[in-house]
Formats: sequence, structure tokens, C-alpha cells
Amino acid sequence: MNAAPPVKIPTTNSAVLTFVEDCRKLFAPGAVHWCTGSQAEYQHLLHRMVQMGTALWLDPQKRPNSVIVRSDPADVARVEDQTFICSVSEADAGPTNNWANPGKMKVTLERLCYGAMMGRTMYVIPYSMGPIGSPIARIGIMVTDSAYAAANMHIMTRVGDEVLKALGDSTDFVRGHHTVGVPLKRQTWADEPWPCNTTKYICHFPETREIWSFGSGYGGNALLGKKCHALRIASVQARDEGWLAEHMLILKLTNPEGQSKFIAAAFPSACGKTNLAMVIPTIPGWKAETIGDDICWMKFGADGRLYAINPETGFFGVAPGTSRETNLNAMKTLDANCIFTNVGMTDDDDFYWENMGEDPPTHLTDWLRRSWSPASGRAAAHPNARFTAPAAQCPVIAKEWDDPKGVPIDAILFGGRRASVVPLVSEALSWRHGTFLGATMASEKTAAAAGKIGDVRRDPMAMLPFCGYHMGDYFQHWLNMGEKGGSAMPKIFYVNWFRKSADGKFLWPGYAENSRVLKWIFERCDGTAKAVETPIGRLPADGALDLDGLNVADSDMAELLKIDVEGWKAELPSIREHFATFGDKLPAGLREELAALEQRLG
Repeated sequence: MNAAPPVKIPTTNSAVLTFVEDCRKLFAPGAVHWCTGSQAEYQHLLHRMVQMGTALWLDPQKRPNSVIVRSDPADVARVEDQTFICSVSEADAGPTNNWANPGKMKVTLERLCYGAMMGRTMYVIPYSMGPIGSPIARIGIMVTDSAYAAANMHIMTRVGDEVLKALGDSTDFVRGHHTVGVPLKRQTWADEPWPCNTTKYICHFPETREIWSFGSGYGGNALLGKKCHALRIASVQARDEGWLAEHMLILKLTNPEGQSKFIAAAFPSACGKTNLAMVIPTIPGWKAETIGDDICWMKFGADGRLYAINPETGFFGVAPGTSRETNLNAMKTLDANCIFTNVGMTDDDDFYWENMGEDPPTHLTDWLRRSWSPASGRAAAHPNARFTAPAAQCPVIAKEWDDPKGVPIDAILFGGRRASVVPLVSEALSWRHGTFLGATMASEKTAAAAGKIGDVRRDPMAMLPFCGYHMGDYFQHWLNMGEKGGSAMPKIFYVNWFRKSADGKFLWPGYAENSRVLKWIFERCDGTAKAVETPIGRLPADGALDLDGLNVADSDMAELLKIDVEGWKAELPSIREHFATFGDKLPAGLREELAALEQRLG
């Protein structure tokens, strides 16, 4: 069975010991390993994956201490249809979540999990979301029978004995249960490279702060610290305790005078979140650094401002499309100590995926272990292929990225992919108006996907799949936070890098040039950049955006900053329909904002 080396139990916390013992009795593993978080332990996990055929070493000269992993083709992404919020009351889950009765679901899960780890090692992973000991951080204890999940948790969170020391005798920890759901047969103890079950459940119990994940070994289904804890459970904790757990990047922006501001941003998928988190400004003297690329937890500090941490220690990024052209800093982060999942492997033992910005090799092995060439007519990497990389390796990681105090947030950005109507950037008129902008956030579907150009998918605050409770209550929580923080709250902006011309060409160059918009936002926070009042918010005044050296026609800039009154009027029925989803739970403040927008549009 090749169980991990035995480790002395590193805690006397009775709640932790009871949780682990209950898991041992339920899952019946062949061995129990308490993760210490050491480098030697991480290496043991990598070697275990290679030994099992789950992983292959990449060339140690090109990619030191890095592996490629191939999953089962049936286990390649989050399983939203099998993701449940098991709140005591169905009404608390709301219309955007799948709800299941917690008692009945527990019976189902315990039946599936009984003996599910037979012949396997049960890894016990004490982890901290956020710097250990930070007042904003939270602790979880996760058990898993997946070496892949354990290795990824090593990269993505702070793992080990120091976490247990910080927890002490407290019972305040998230309890995470994960199994691939494939017990080994006693006759052979034979395993497979990527065990997974055709039955899958990803379940969250908000009141008891529990996560149960059965059947999948992939991504957010198995790395319970990520979306399950950091958003679905943490959003409920944040509501109960008066803070915010958000699906946002955090960046530090510094002007030529050395003054810095911290910006958080929430975008739906395919809208450039990771690229913005690691943006390289094109304006002389300006500097951007990364705090985090995906999760942002914000709490009020002693001065009344919102302070944020990135609760993760790694990047779990989508690989295809990441290139030196789109995100040079991300590519530099991948030089060593990474796990690549479902990407292509070149004949000289390096990685490859689509749109890497290089000519594809003449031959490689694709993510399904098949021979591949550019003439194959299929992708070498799965569209949801991933890299797991230590955040500390990012060449533009900010020195404050793991500060226990967090960083004070000056501005919050919302945005989506809109070819028309929505301008390049606008500033909310107030915190309530900014909440309205976040609550109505949308991205256009492509013609191929939707059959109709212009159809939009609403994704409030980019939290649609991740909010652990009723989104109407979530909007109210945002409004409550604004009332509590008052004038100390961050300014809110809405951005759209994706406006197109009538002939379908992007009007704005995007990527690094987005730093020009960030500069205006920075200066708006200082009150120095000029803006004009419009029915939808404050837009850059003529000449307020720094366009020096940028080759964008005046007519295109006019279109990018145009207020399309008729387009906005046509948008109102869609917003009303969206708001109707939340029924009586929709805050009156958002209804009033919609009415005010309609009135301003005339």
C-alpha cells in the first residue's frame, strides 16, 4: 500500500482528535498521516504520485521539481450540478444554489463514504486560509485519500503543525471530508493512476461549517480550501461576523512619487482577472504588484477601513491562453516547483498548451496520453487544464502579500465582457450604487454559445457559483457593510475592456494598457483626476485618461466613453428580470437604485 511514513499526532485539541477519529472510523483507511507541512513531506507526495503513475517528472533543468498530472477524462472540472448548499432551511440557499436537506444528505454521504478509503492513506491536513495568526485568517482541518489533493493544498494553503498551534484548543475550524470514493480491493490492493467515482457530491453545511466531497479528485472539488472553504463557507461566516469573503484579485499600484493604493477586482470567467492581477503598466514610473489573483477576504480595521488578505498561498490558474504576451509574470512564476494538470507534455519533458504564444512542437503527448501533432485537429491540453504554482515565486508579488494585518482597500472594480453599451470605465455614485453595479454584473455570450449576439449572463460580483447563501441576503450584507463603513469604504468602479466597433473589432487594446484605466482610478481615489457626471456614473473627463503613446483613434475613444442612453434603456427589462429572481429578498435599496437609473436615463 506504500503508506506515508508514520507521524506523531501533533495536537491535543479534543475537537480535532474527535473529528479525525470519526473520519477514520467512517472511511476505514489503511493508514493515517498527519501532514506537517514540511518540504520533505511535499516531496514524498510528489514521489508517491509518480510511483502511482498519476504524475510524470518534467525536465529538472527546465522545470525543477515540477510534475505533469493527467486526470481521468470524466474528472476534469467543477461539477456544479452536483454541488449543494445543505442549509437547515431551503430558503437560506436561495435560487442560485442547489439545495439538499442536510439530514438526508448526511445519510447519503455516510453510506457512500463508509469504507471508501480502504487500503489508502488518509491524509489529515491542518491548513490556514490566510497568514497564520492573522485576525482575518481562518483554519480548516481536511482529510483526504488523494496525494494529489494533499500536494496541491501544500502549495495553495499554509499547512501543518504551526496551524494546529495557532488553533490551540479552539473548536472554530472548518471540517473538510474528501475522498475519491474508490476503496482498494483486499485481494490485490491494485490502484489506478487517477481513481475517481462516477457518483460525485460536493456538499456544504453552512451552519456546522462542514464540507463533504465525494468521488472527484480534481480542482475545486478536491482542494477544499479553495472555492468550498474560501467562498461558499467563508461567505456565510462573513455574513454572520460582519466581513466580506469575495471572488476578487488584489493588486498594489504605486505611482512615480512612491504612493501606493490597493485595488480589489471581481470579474466573471474569461474577463482577464489573473492578467490584471499581474499587469505590467505601460505608463512610465508606474508599478503594479500582486497580492492575490482569486480570493479576497476583507475586514474592518481599527481605523474603520476595509483591510484585505489573500487567504491562499498559490495560484491555481487556467493554463490555455496564458502566455508571455498575455501574462508574462504568470509564465515566469511557472519556472519551478509547480504541478501542471491535463496539459500537453513535449518530447523533451516540458509542458505545452494552446495559445502559449509559441509555435506548437512538431510532436508531443497530449493530456489523454495520446501522440499529438499540430495536424491532429484537436487540442493538446484540456480547456480547463491547470497550473498550481507557489505565489511567492511570482516576480511581482508584493511584500505585503502575506502581511497578517492585510492591506487597506482603496478601490473595488467590477466588470464583464460587453461588446456594446457598457463604457470602458465608470465610477459608482455611492457605495449603494456600486453594490447595484456589482449585483447586475454581466458578460455577453458568444454567438456560437448563445445563438444570439448580445445575450448576457448575469454573474453578481462574480459569485454566482460560490455564494453559500441566498444572494438577496448577500446583496443586503453588502449594503449593511457600506452603512457601517460610511465614508471610509472603498470607491467602486465598473470596467469593460471588451467594447467592440460595429465591424466587431476591439476598440481598446487591453492587457497591459489597462494600467491607464487603473491610473485614472488611482487618481480618482485621491480626488485629482477629473470626471463628468452621467446617468450611469462618473466617467473620465476629456483628457483625464493618460493616453500618451497609445495608438487608439479619437473616434474609438469617444465610442469607448460614450453613454448609450437607448442601450441602457434596453438593458432595464433584463435587470428587472434578474432582480425578480431574488423575490422578496431583493433589498429595497437595489430596487431604488434601479428606479433612480431609469429616472436619470429619462
